[in-house]
Amino acid sequence: MIKNIKTLSSFLCVLIFTSSYVFAEPKQAAIASAHPLATQAGIDILRQGGNAFDAAAAITASLAVVEPYSSGLGGGAFWLVHRSSDKKQTMIDGREKAPMRSTHDMYLDKAGNVVKGLSLNGPMAAGIPGVPAGIEHLVKNYGRLSLKQVLAPAIKQAQEGFAVTERYQKLMGYRKEVIKQYPDAAQIFLNKYDVPAIGALIVQKDLANTLITLANNGRKGFYQGPVAKQLVSSVRENGGIWEPGDLEKYQIIEREPIVVNYNGIKVTSASPPSSGGIVMGQALNILEQFNLEKLDSITRKHIVIEAMRRSYRDRAAYLGDPDFIDIPVDRLLDKNYAGGLALTINSERATPSSELSNIATIDQIGTDTTHFSVVDPEGNRVSATLSINLPFGSGFVAKGTGVLLNNEMDDFSVKPLTANAYGLVGDHANAIAPGKRPLSSMTPTFLETDDRIAVLGTPGGSRIISMVLLGVLDFAEGNAPKSWVSLPRYHHQYLPDQVQYEQGGLSDLEQTALKDKGHVLKEKNRRYGNMQAIMIWKKKDLFFAASDPRGEGSAEVFYYP
Repeated sequence: MIKNIKTLSSFLCVLIFTSSYVFAEPKQAAIASAHPLATQAGIDILRQGGNAFDAAAAITASLAVVEPYSSGLGGGAFWLVHRSSDKKQTMIDGREKAPMRSTHDMYLDKAGNVVKGLSLNGPMAAGIPGVPAGIEHLVKNYGRLSLKQVLAPAIKQAQEGFAVTERYQKLMGYRKEVIKQYPDAAQIFLNKYDVPAIGALIVQKDLANTLITLANNGRKGFYQGPVAKQLVSSVRENGGIWEPGDLEKYQIIEREPIVVNYNGIKVTSASPPSSGGIVMGQALNILEQFNLEKLDSITRKHIVIEAMRRSYRDRAAYLGDPDFIDIPVDRLLDKNYAGGLALTINSERATPSSELSNIATIDQIGTDTTHFSVVDPEGNRVSATLSINLPFGSGFVAKGTGVLLNNEMDDFSVKPLTANAYGLVGDHANAIAPGKRPLSSMTPTFLETDDRIAVLGTPGGSRIISMVLLGVLDFAEGNAPKSWVSLPRYHHQYLPDQVQYEQGGLSDLEQTALKDKGHVLKEKNRRYGNMQAIMIWKKKDLFFAASDPRGEGSAEVFYYP
């Protein structure tokens, strides 16, 4: 029996209800995104006759305008899509690529040490963006409307501006000093080189013009012509290494998603160069060896942490861009391999990560990305995670374009076994190479059983995978989206060897018990994540949608008048 749903049946007469937890009548649609303006952009496109893929493109563009701290035309994304007409499921890979002048040791000094900040700040930190190409790909190959129609909401939002919120102020606080170094960025996102007041309008005329050029000319309007020329010249004038060919040669790739079965749940998720599907799939395969429902809360969390530890360890060792390296996907997701890893878990004691591998690392901080989920009345669905890496990406805006560039080059292993901004380590599999896509943790996901479908994902850097994993486990227990997005969160990523948890993520009793088992705990100084989720209860034709209470997003289930 599904929990928290049956009591809602008396409300079936409700036609529309907007909140962090909503439901509606059969054959309706649902959108959950990290910003109300982006959610509304998707609704507008659906009501104009578009499908989920048109809506996804519109939401992507809108978030590029109203969430500059999380995504943008200068960033990358993975769109996991399901087309109902032929049941096609694919992952559209719009991940950034390393410029062709990139070198293995480009962020190291002559002594072989990492140059602080070089892979994080300014144009040297930026990979070639994939979001503009992904928007066109969605509309051209899966949508119904024109690119002009789909981009209209974002263009209007860029021209008229959006209001600064507390979230904007907080994330700008992390990156203000970097943005102040680049006048074109400071002019847009700061007010006299300080954080703007709440309610102040952020108007982006140059970005609106770039979106108009994209709408009129498709991908060529961004990757070739005046916009591309301006992007390259601005990057080069400020010490970057982009060349015209980097933009001209950028291509979207459709990849086969990762699919695993967890106790009868079909889990479809992101494939490399995202590590999300493999790492989460491996963790689920390990956890399937245990009867979690019969374990007490402490032991259950301990087992989940140990599964995370082992799957993140294999991430560091084996994962990277599949166009450059051979990834042993079948072995990593083999149930027998997971069974062997499960046997190494001691239910009474934590396994030191040093016993799995002797790799040293450091703990650093990373933050933002964004996610949205869409389902239309035909059953088409999209789960999309977008990123420019750290808040406000590299902090650099290419002059005259309004395009804020990513700092995703830091997601490579800039030096083997040295932590990136999220504390994640990697080896040669994720080393820098020209044209290569850096490894990601983005984990857009679909879940399906005989009676339920779920669409979910979240931002959160290295903690994305563990957050989605906890959501999957909660779905398996029969809970609805409001529960998934609100769960207390804890995380282990192999190195640093510590259990990270958000404020309130572990009770005092749980902290004491886990320490007694040998775990090292570290509380983050805030709550983290911003999950956006949708669920369809097929037998009752009920839609549910929820937006993470930690964020400022909105979830709507609605019908067409």
